[in-house]
Amino acid sequence: MNSIPGMAIAPPFGRGSHWPATTRLPGNLFATAALIMLAACSAPASESGGDTTDARHIYRLGLTVRPDPAAHGAMVELRLQQSSRLLREVRMRDPGSAIRDVAGDGIVSIGDGWITWQPSADGGTLRWFAEINSKRNDNAFDAYIDNDWAVFRAEDIIPRAATRTLKGARSETTLSFQLPPGWSAVTQYFGRDHRFAIDNPERRFDLPSGWIVLGNLGVRNEIIAGIRVKVAGPVGHAVRRMDMLALLQWTLPELSRALPNFPERLTIVTAGDPMWRGGLSAPQSLFIHAARPLLSENGTSTLLHEVAHVGLGLGAGNGGDWIIEGLAEYYSLQALLRSGTISEKRLGSALDMQARWGASVGSLCGEISSGKTTARAVTILARLDAEIIATSNHRRNLDDVIGALISAGQKLNLQALRDAVRSVTGKHPVTLDDDELPGCETTDAAQRPNRA
Repeated sequence: MNSIPGMAIAPPFGRGSHWPATTRLPGNLFATAALIMLAACSAPASESGGDTTDARHIYRLGLTVRPDPAAHGAMVELRLQQSSRLLREVRMRDPGSAIRDVAGDGIVSIGDGWITWQPSADGGTLRWFAEINSKRNDNAFDAYIDNDWAVFRAEDIIPRAATRTLKGARSETTLSFQLPPGWSAVTQYFGRDHRFAIDNPERRFDLPSGWIVLGNLGVRNEIIAGIRVKVAGPVGHAVRRMDMLALLQWTLPELSRALPNFPERLTIVTAGDPMWRGGLSAPQSLFIHAARPLLSENGTSTLLHEVAHVGLGLGAGNGGDWIIEGLAEYYSLQALLRSGTISEKRLGSALDMQARWGASVGSLCGEISSGKTTARAVTILARLDAEIIATSNHRRNLDDVIGALISAGQKLNLQALRDAVRSVTGKHPVTLDDDELPGCETTDAAQRPNRA
């Protein structure tokens, strides 16, 4: 769910990878899939049994971030107010040097790769320093702070956490910034005066996520197809805020029609060097380098690739990254076509280029989709779309499969894609046969497609 210069295609991931945050975490900050599971299940078994709005079951979390450009990071404070020991324990994966100087009230222990906090019955405070600067390669950063601005993900400075709480307890969380004079903050959340309300109805322990930009900012807002769009970047970085909004004016309506999971808010964070010259998506937000063209000469769009990721909202299961990346690229092209931004002929040229680039791919179903792999995925998905249209006598297309995948609510892999196509057409998709997908051979006989 990230795009490299010259193509809206994904290279290998590291820290600051794309959304969903629960499927890929920053490489030097949250290293294991186990934490992903813990974060997704921050309400343990003892909390099950239905939600409650009873004020007696609410505890309040106040996160305060104070950027420190001289130290290349930020001080973070988590303040807890509660009664009746609602929140008993918080466990965060210890990322080593990226998070340091951890201290707090109650009992704080660090060991076996975890930071564990057991607060007092009435609350308390946990503090730490988070390193922001993170190099993606030798010359560029996917998170950065200097004396005038900062760009990073909330997950870069606030580790995902698992908790133990009283049954039915849940948090009310706010995120605040203590900023140098002249600085402001933009996040994916609604707020004012550098204070934002964090609310995720799917979790009882709310932590912020997504891209954040701080500094002397230029910001433009627009409502497009009912979606609140914000474009923000440091002043002086040649950010084309109005150009981005103009492109989205005619393409975002098409994407939101095709992708029924599209969120109500879209925050686009942008900056120039030394940030990495590509795009990275996160929940309801994305980063794109200020120098990236809105439309490349080959007919692709890094911006729309990342917007498609935000709209898809799907996580990859085992061997499914090529599908996720391919869908984002294919639908970015479809948005351009359906909006009239590019012609059928231009789309054909773009698909031909993808086919040539991905022709030599030896395996699709690896852990990470490279640029060539994603190009091959686009070719396969274009063929699948054509097969669905033909099989259904033009009554269905790949949009219907996207709807089925989102309704299923599961990690996306090859079998899930096959099942979704079959649910739409009633037939096995020939395009997704094993011999058409290098490196994706189904070894389990129970998972081999039934052509009946």
